[in-house]
Amino acid sequence: MTDPDQPLRSTRDTGPLLPRLPAHFWAVPHVGSRFPGSAAVSRLPGLAAGANCQLFAYEVLRHFGLAPPPLRSSDLWDDTAATVRVPVAQPLDLLLFNGTHDPYGAHVGVCVEDDAVLHLCAEVGHPAVWALADFAARERYRVLIGAKSVSAA
Repeated sequence: MTDPDQPLRSTRDTGPLLPRLPAHFWAVPHVGSRFPGSAAVSRLPGLAAGANCQLFAYEVLRHFGLAPPPLRSSDLWDDTAATVRVPVAQPLDLLLFNGTHDPYGAHVGVCVEDDAVLHLCAEVGHPAVWALADFAARERYRVLIGAKSVSAA
């Protein structure tokens, strides 16, 4: 599990990620029914019709050449085939947040730099970048469950 009192540290040579994210990513609306594996996403793939946090995070990773599996939060946390748990998040790692340590229904974001997480949540309605303290200040995101790195491309 990642220590929420420690800043995220990056050692990958990814360069600044946010300036390399196309403008259309910033216009994606939060639509909770558009999650990986949903009928809505099967009918209309991509982000144009909106996304939940997982679908958005996975599309960000795909933009940068990674191939995350289309897993829901608890399955993502348990997965060992395409992802690995990491003690310290680096850029392009997935972070899971919840009100408890239970990964079921956890919120998923993407580490983009030291103490900066790109995510899509209903509260904001569009993509946002928050520090770990921003998550900790909200009851539903107060627990940083941990970080996962996509190991398969």
